[in-house]
Amino acid sequence: MPTSPDVDAWFERYDNPQKALVDAVRRAVLDADPRVSETIKWQAPTFVYKGNIASFYPKTRTHASLMFHTGATLPDPDGILDGAGDVSRVAKFADQADLDKKRAALQQLVRAWIAAKDG
Repeated sequence: MPTSPDVDAWFERYDNPQKALVDAVRRAVLDADPRVSETIKWQAPTFVYKGNIASFYPKTRTHASLMFHTGATLPDPDGILDGAGDVSRVAKFADQADLDKKRAALQQLVRAWIAAKDG
């Protein structure tokens, strides 16, 4: 799974008690599909494929938080997305065990985005 040098550099500077968890979420997203790439937007790692898929909330210090820009449009049969707005949704991961439990659902959200863009 190739990573972006810009995002690698961002992680080197990232000072947060959830750094390892955020990086594990990063790798789970990148591992979902080889067409997903990453960049820095809004001063945070952002995943892209024919548009912005999701961005981290890097200041969260109690969990890893990943905002899906148009998450309201994505199927979420496992219910890992929080929010009630018309557009975005947030996936939160409390710790590595929580990520392990939600990993398949997270990757399915990424794949649903890709399928919608390729549809």
